Amino acid sequence: MQHAYRSALVTGASSGIGTAFARALARRGTDLVLVARNTDRLEELADDLRATAKVGVEVVAADLADRERLAALEERLADPARQVELLVNNAGLGTQGRFAELPLDGEQAQLDVNVTALVRLTRAALPGMIDRRHGGVLNVSSMAGENAAPGTATYAATKAFVTRFTEGVHAEVAGQNVHVTAVLPGLTRTDFHRRAGMRRDGLPGFVWTTPEEVATAGLDAVAAGRAICVPGLANKASLPLNRLLPRALVRSAMGRILGD
Repeated sequence: MQHAYRSALVTGASSGIGTAFARALARRGTDLVLVARNTDRLEELADDLRATAKVGVEVVAADLADRERLAALEERLADPARQVELLVNNAGLGTQGRFAELPLDGEQAQLDVNVTALVRLTRAALPGMIDRRHGGVLNVSSMAGENAAPGTATYAATKAFVTRFTEGVHAEVAGQNVHVTAVLPGLTRTDFHRRAGMRRDGLPGFVWTTPEEVATAGLDAVAAGRAICVPGLANKASLPLNRLLPRALVRSAMGRILGD
């Protein structure tokens, strides 16, 4: 399992879970294509991984909400001369606030990055993987997609889409040695919540996971061919409970936890 994939493309690689994926893959001997908007962070990470892990690292600066940059990345993924054996769709955006009061452009950007880019990149990568009968797609979803999420309605809806989309495609490629997996992190110690304006003060330590835990769990899951991966004991315990409780009760509870 340590060398399941010889090459990988990771979006949103400049920080948080994306950086953890890049480092974990480099330790496994995987050559990398790192994608994000922040070129300086990407170059710094690439230099470090080349020096410490002795892997090949290509840097691609791209805003996945930009259709021209997205199209170029699709071409890169589909290029048979530069095969990518694992696609990690990690890039994501989030906002905090009441939907009716939030700027529409920000909500549209979430759809563009969290849904459209993920679907298009997956579509670009899969045919070659199927032809070679080897490859993987790891989509970073979220536990937020399993709950009602007042205050983060669009974000949660995009992640619900990612999980269901992944499960469907996972079943379509079953038996072809191509694995499509969704990893559903819960609260993770990154700066994502700060950038999105999401406050989670006062929550106990046991509900949090680290980016490294998420990356390791996700990579092991896609290599093993599992459709869904839920990192962290608290998340594993809460997932079946969420699905059993009445939806009205879940909405009420999440409104108290997440509402402003």
